[in-house]
Amino acid sequence: MQAVQSSMPLPLPAADEQRVEAPPSPEAVAAQALAIESENTRTLYAKLPASFVGINLAAVITVWMFWSVKPLWLIAAWVALVELNCVLRWLLLQRFRRAQPATLAEWRRWRHWWNVGTIASGSLWGVASLIFYVSDSVFHEVGMASQIYGLAVGAIPLLSIQFPVFLAYCAVTLLPLILRIGFEGGPEDLSLAIVLFVNFSFATLFGRNFRQVLERTTALKVENEQLAQRFRDEAAAAQKARNEAEVANRAKTQFFAAASHDLRQPLHALGLFAEALRQRSHDEEVAHLVNSINSSVDALEGLFSELLDITKIDTGGVEATPQHFNLGDVFRRLRLHFEPVAFEKGLALRFRGNAHHAFADPILTERVLRNLLSNAIRYTNDGGVLVCARRRGEKLLLQVWDSGVGIRAHEQERVFEEFYQVSDDASALQPHHRKGLGLGLAIVKRLAQLMGAPLSMRSQPGHGTVFTLEVPLGRAPRAANGSPAPRPALGLTLDRRLIVIVEDEAAVRSGLEVLLKSWGASVLSFESVQAAEAWSQAEDAMRPDLLIADYRLESGRTGVEVITRLRERFGAPLPAMVVTGSLMSGHEKEAHDHDFHVLLKPVVPNKLRAMIAFKLGVR
Repeated sequence: MQAVQSSMPLPLPAADEQRVEAPPSPEAVAAQALAIESENTRTLYAKLPASFVGINLAAVITVWMFWSVKPLWLIAAWVALVELNCVLRWLLLQRFRRAQPATLAEWRRWRHWWNVGTIASGSLWGVASLIFYVSDSVFHEVGMASQIYGLAVGAIPLLSIQFPVFLAYCAVTLLPLILRIGFEGGPEDLSLAIVLFVNFSFATLFGRNFRQVLERTTALKVENEQLAQRFRDEAAAAQKARNEAEVANRAKTQFFAAASHDLRQPLHALGLFAEALRQRSHDEEVAHLVNSINSSVDALEGLFSELLDITKIDTGGVEATPQHFNLGDVFRRLRLHFEPVAFEKGLALRFRGNAHHAFADPILTERVLRNLLSNAIRYTNDGGVLVCARRRGEKLLLQVWDSGVGIRAHEQERVFEEFYQVSDDASALQPHHRKGLGLGLAIVKRLAQLMGAPLSMRSQPGHGTVFTLEVPLGRAPRAANGSPAPRPALGLTLDRRLIVIVEDEAAVRSGLEVLLKSWGASVLSFESVQAAEAWSQAEDAMRPDLLIADYRLESGRTGVEVITRLRERFGAPLPAMVVTGSLMSGHEKEAHDHDFHVLLKPVVPNKLRAMIAFKLGVR
């Protein structure tokens, strides 16, 4: 990192460099003005009920002060005008609440009518200072001045945002009283008028400052609301994109599942025909060709499995179920599978730590080691591969060492990415290194994350690589009472064994029939559930020794239905197997509930033979 920084220094901005922002667009300016206008107008109308309360309270106090010194008809006329103004403004408020202004002009029109009512109200109080003024009574003079000055100051929070309107309101409310006191009173009255005028000036100055604060507050509120709305829009867009991605991911999963099922069918039939050919010919060349065919089938099956594995993991179709297990069992299965491959390349394959126990998902752990071991053998030309388990406190380190070509430093972070393969360096990598889709280590990383097991790697080009998976230390399970009874082995032939096949794919059905007959079995094959049911209902129908059914059959029916129907006819203990080309359906629960075993297409013939032996041997 330091080398990169020294060779590519980041440019630092100059101290006097100022950030230049692009001016807002006319549309943005118009939207801002509309938002501010609507916010101010709503605030004005929202405060009307409180204004009515203040105006009526001031009117009651005014009537109480002057009812004994002024004619009642004059007081009544003034009060009637004040109440008429309140009623008209109340009706205006009700209309505003029902209206839905949308344009800037409509909002300004509503504010204009609010201003008209406010100026009219201020004018009525200016008139009150003229008709109710009593020059020879300090009580009435000071009382009137306090009332009107309080109304002027009280209007600052509402009217200061419209400073010209505020000045007009103060002028029509307070200036008549100042002029009346200044021109009609004595020297003391003139002093009071001057004090009121000074206070009026301070009120206008305070209103001007308050307007600036209020404008900034309103602008910030509008900006916050716009930002909040933008955030909501972006969140909604992100949620929509997430939903679309999930739909696309499910579609991808369904595509892989359907493609796997359709492509596995001919591969399955190919393997069956190849094995049947081996049974009919003892020619070494034919046997070699059959082995080559089976190797190709296995390779294609591996590619399908990699694609479906990565898809199932990403869509949550794989769950980790930790348990205590012995690594010796896992190592034995790995040795059985990879020792011939290592021997063919002249590599030494060693296992260490068979006695250790781990607490993890045994199936996922074996899959991780299987992928790592496959990679190690593929990229090693000389030397050997070591698979070992080492205890570190309460942890167990599962490691795969190799003496292969190694991984260069700039590629070590990318080898865990999907579809990434190390670069094609002819001096290090041979053509057989580039087999596969580059998903093996991506699957390893996903499975390790799924198990919560840290995965690390060390590599030196030209010397080899070691991968380390860290899992909790396990304990030996309790020994079972007694030893399990040995399973009866199936003979070399299936003489006198009746096997029923239900398969809607003609090539698969034919290949399976030929292979089973080459093993000596009697075979009845049907292409549909209906045909199998019709045969079972015949009086001379013999009870089969084994039922082999495809999972997906005609018209959406399944092999489980075939099992159910034939067991109703011949009895529940009828052994059954389901062969399927789909990995995505999760048949484990059905297999448990209906007592059958599942084989995944393409089925290697020796695995099929072993499963038949198991099914017939335990019955």
